[in-house]
Formats: sequence, C-alpha cells, structure tokens
Amino acid sequence: MLQQIVIESDSKLEIKSLLESAIHSELRSVQRGIDLTRSRLEAFEKKYGMTTAEFLRQFNPDDLKETLDFIDWQGETKMLALLEEKRKALEVGLLTK
Repeated sequence: MLQQIVIESDSKLEIKSLLESAIHSELRSVQRGIDLTRSRLEAFEKKYGMTTAEFLRQFNPDDLKETLDFIDWQGETKMLALLEEKRKALEVGLLTK
C-alpha cells in the first residue's frame, strides 16, 4: 500500500531538510533499540543454550515450561520485528524523496 504525505508551508525554512533530519534522528533511535534488543536476545540464547529460532519453534505451553524469562524472550522477538519494520518504513521514506 502506497502512502503519501504532502506538506505545504509558507515558512521560509527548508521543510524538506528538517524532515530528513528528523527521519535520520528517528532512524538512529530505532537502530539503538534494535541493537539493544539483539543483545537481549543473545543473552537469552547464551543462558539457555539455543538460538532464538529454536526457542520460537519450541515455545508453547506443551513443550517448554512457561517462565518469566521465556515470556520476556518471546516479547523481545516481537519487539525486534516491530523495530525492524519501523526502520524499513523510515528508510523507504528517505529513499522516496
């Protein structure tokens, strides 16, 4: 789905460069979140001796005992997916200028 935003301004300020700067700033923030989330996932992988992909294949009430760590681990995987989706959307916004 193509989304388009049109901004008009009577201001003498260069709106385009301000928006690009804001997008770059948000991209840096999102990337920090991705890096932090990945490090949390790595900590779980080391602690439990399995990759996140293996964990996700096994994570259901029948195969693994539900613990707070496992719930957090699953939550971190969802957070990573959301952050990566946001990064992708921001990058597309920069590419279509």
